[in-house]
Amino acid sequence: MILPALFFYLFAGICVASAVMVIVSRNPVHSVLYLILAFVNASGLFVLMGAEFLAMILIVVYVGAVAVLFLFVVMMLDIDFAELRAGFARYAPFGVLLVLVLLAEMIFAVAAWSAGGIDMAAKTAPTPETIPNIEAIGILLYTRYLFIFEGAGMVLLVAMIGAIVLTHRARGDVRTQNVTRQVMRRPADAIRKVSPPVGQGVEL
Repeated sequence: MILPALFFYLFAGICVASAVMVIVSRNPVHSVLYLILAFVNASGLFVLMGAEFLAMILIVVYVGAVAVLFLFVVMMLDIDFAELRAGFARYAPFGVLLVLVLLAEMIFAVAAWSAGGIDMAAKTAPTPETIPNIEAIGILLYTRYLFIFEGAGMVLLVAMIGAIVLTHRARGDVRTQNVTRQVMRRPADAIRKVSPPVGQGVEL
């Protein structure tokens, strides 16, 4: 029992510290790197809980795709972060109020859980011990929540089609490719034979 507790406090401590560094880091690239570190340690906590599927999803989706995308976007955008921080003092009271509200909600949730007002065993679906949790998630996902899963897929499909349509809309300041004109072009339309006199250039 000592070794799992040691790994728990190690992963939890690094996760909390990296989450704090995401907020306090002045360099946005460093913030994204600390965010990746927080995701990796959170996946370690999922492994300790026996949810290896969630740990792998966290690594593959969030670290391998979302966080790396954030990193490239932050590195490619020319953002004046000094100008963005200029209005920090103006919105500081609102931020402090929001932090206090979230802190109060967390304290009330922990107090209700400690008092026994929330029965977590009654809220969770029973999982047989003979099958792994990945198989249990798959059975539950493709039986009880099949229509919700398909609906989420349709929402993502519509979002992808909308992004493609908005990206490839007709724009007057961009030269687009006309495939039909390129295929039907004849050699006489692309090549012109000229015989200029000596000492005179070619007129275009």
